[in-house]
Amino acid sequence: MRPIGKLAALAVAALLTTTTACGGGETPVKQQGPQPLRMTIWTSNEAHLKLFNEIAADYKKTRPDVGAITFDPIPFESYTTTLTTQIAGGNAPDLVWVLESSAPDFVSSGALAPLKETLGKAQGYELTDLTPAATKLWERDGELFAYPFSTSPFGVFVNDDLVKEAGQRTPRELIKAGEWTWDKAVAMGAAVAKKGKAGLVVRDFDYKNWDNLASVWGGWGARAWSEDGKTCGFNSPEMVQAMTFLHKSIFVDKALPGPGTTVDFFAGDAAMTITQISRASLLAEAKFGWDLVPLPAGPKGAYAVIGQAGLGVLKKSPNAALAADFLAFFTNPANSAKLAAYFPPPRASQLTTETLARSNPLLKPEQLREVVIDGIAKAVVKPSHIGQAELSQTVRAALDPLWKADADVKAVLDGVCAKIQPMMGT
Repeated sequence: MRPIGKLAALAVAALLTTTTACGGGETPVKQQGPQPLRMTIWTSNEAHLKLFNEIAADYKKTRPDVGAITFDPIPFESYTTTLTTQIAGGNAPDLVWVLESSAPDFVSSGALAPLKETLGKAQGYELTDLTPAATKLWERDGELFAYPFSTSPFGVFVNDDLVKEAGQRTPRELIKAGEWTWDKAVAMGAAVAKKGKAGLVVRDFDYKNWDNLASVWGGWGARAWSEDGKTCGFNSPEMVQAMTFLHKSIFVDKALPGPGTTVDFFAGDAAMTITQISRASLLAEAKFGWDLVPLPAGPKGAYAVIGQAGLGVLKKSPNAALAADFLAFFTNPANSAKLAAYFPPPRASQLTTETLARSNPLLKPEQLREVVIDGIAKAVVKPSHIGQAELSQTVRAALDPLWKADADVKAVLDGVCAKIQPMMGT
């Protein structure tokens, strides 16, 4: 009997390779005249869209064969589901923004057009400038199937005012003393919590989005599953140690807000939050002193975790060649530098404090070097796997018993592996 995980992967692959026309299975016929292009994206941020449209307008100046270029925002929470539904329903876009959690499904399914030849031939593109760490998730058999559009390490934003008011040394002071560790971070969070504010918030985790906890368990060298994706890692000694530490931090030390508690760091309600640098814009009018520092070191030492998004072209698009050409323009060195204002670039030449500082005026060169440049160089990507949607829901349900004060951590994590190991293939 085929493992459930492989069935899920086949189902997703079937959706992703469904023709973009209704009925049949034939590639749709091109419209006459200038060809329109549509790109699905997860952001609806006005500044992002303004920049995207400006780049598209520049592209069209020299391409009379291109019609309207549309950027189609889909809510993050339902992004992949909506996208695959569009593809199956004959309303597929030409270009797709793919989240890292869906990368294995998209890359392995054959749904995406290969890009190396187009990017390699684009004038001044400098394909070799893309860092291997950034492209790894989007490659297969020596081919590149998506441009690593956003490669954003997780860091810790700190409310220095709350930390000092609680009588604690700031993370910056701890870094200089070589003492910025998870033990110190939790002690700091607990001290602030005793003063009436929240300690540490793992942004967007909310006891549901468990993969964001990779920003914590990485300090123990833990992984959700083995690198080849065949073995569950939730009950490994490293993961048990990491989750035991996290559980104690929540329910004993009170250093993290418990389940059902919503806290907004950017409103001044918490000492620290783990998130990505794109959130720095929320601090433009902050009324408290703040800092951005790397993730604390764990028992296995310093580490870094990145979230990624790739930009690819659907192979079934009637305008696939044109879409790939636009992708090459959209991500060329000049436009990559512009996009770096919001999305850390994968280009080695642009991973400098000078380049990043021009695009991120709220962040200091030291912060950019520590969190972004050094982070990308050594980071691992958040968990991703073929059939990730089904796996993710299963893990989330199996972890629910962990978020209780009297949870047996080892037993819960054994239960996670019992649920997902049959889904992981052989």
